[in-house]
Amino acid sequence: MTLTGQRLVETMTDAERARAERVEAVLPALRAAAASADAAAEFPSPHVALLREAGLLGLVVPERFGGLGGGLRDLAAATYAMGGACPSTALAFFFHNTSASRGLLPLEALDAGLFDADEAPVVRAFAEKVLTRMAGGTWMANFASEEVKSSGANIAIATTARPAGGGWVLEGVKSFGCATGVADTYLVTARLDGTDDADGLALFLVPREADGVRSRDPWNGLGMRASANHGVTLTNVFVPAGEALTVPGAFVRMLRMSRGSFVGNQLAISAVYLGAAQAVYDFTVDRLTRKTFADTGRPVASSPMHQMIIGEMAERLETAYLWARRQLELETSEPPLRPRREVYRQWRIGKGDIAEACFQVAVGAFKACGTSAATMDGVIGRGLRDLAMGLVMTFPAERGRLEAAQMITSDRENALFASVSR
Repeated sequence: MTLTGQRLVETMTDAERARAERVEAVLPALRAAAASADAAAEFPSPHVALLREAGLLGLVVPERFGGLGGGLRDLAAATYAMGGACPSTALAFFFHNTSASRGLLPLEALDAGLFDADEAPVVRAFAEKVLTRMAGGTWMANFASEEVKSSGANIAIATTARPAGGGWVLEGVKSFGCATGVADTYLVTARLDGTDDADGLALFLVPREADGVRSRDPWNGLGMRASANHGVTLTNVFVPAGEALTVPGAFVRMLRMSRGSFVGNQLAISAVYLGAAQAVYDFTVDRLTRKTFADTGRPVASSPMHQMIIGEMAERLETAYLWARRQLELETSEPPLRPRREVYRQWRIGKGDIAEACFQVAVGAFKACGTSAATMDGVIGRGLRDLAMGLVMTFPAERGRLEAAQMITSDRENALFASVSR
């Protein structure tokens, strides 16, 4: 049987296929809840237990920490498959898995000798804590994004951490983070008080119910409405020293180990949108080949206009697959096919092209299926809204192309994060 994830990751090892079968098993439940979750704009709480019991919360955690031992190929296949069933759940699941990078990358940096003997035990303890908790079924929400913007980075961090007896006190607002009010633990990126550059960035594990943690008011999002992405406000939140990674420069050093897209896994967020676009395409083709003209009895799909639109949709979908598969190859091939810098540049361009191509698939479906399918709660209506969100995730296509051009023309180092004062 061909698994859904194999439409993106066409060749899987036996181990990858076994992990993909776990994903396949949860898709019916995700699909069944998608429409009602979108209408209510609420994350389906039973999905937490569903994914936990399937072992998927440890999908990309190494086996030595109790996880399934998957990598970026597994994550991309999983978010792609889930994206075709319930994009909101797929997006929230993706952000849970990004937390693993805060464990995996520090360990790689340790192996590369980027920390000295005094720093190493602290870094290792935090990294292993993140990974073992994820493998044990803890859902982590990764909170980095904020409303404050920086002209020189994709994500600016203004949330502060000041030292207090035996730990740190956090103050700030995280404007976006999937699984708000759902995840067990919030992985918060903040800047150490008194610092103003990326070396001052630090990581903190904050329990959802900790004193001073408040979910922001839900927003009436256009799409991805059931991903619980409204963020949190942190007011005088105490975090014990053992639940934090505050070694100066640790964040920057761990990012140096990232192979490609952003912090090493952003390709998998594009896979969410690609899976959603494939589902819209499949629905459209099925609908237009089954529905017939009253006067001729021929399928609606047989008309020149509809064939033109379907052809354009197929071309856009294939474009997205080509970008995604190429990026996946660049980020997972051993030995590496291209220098790290070129892989970054490829992602800056590819991310935007994938998002725009997927959105155009939904636009084509909207045109081809007409008013009878133009409902808020239908497959096309939900797909159109969900895929529109891909145009603004992390950085829009225009910024990615600009950064790629700057890297090409001026050999400019692209900043990922900035630490700023309000």
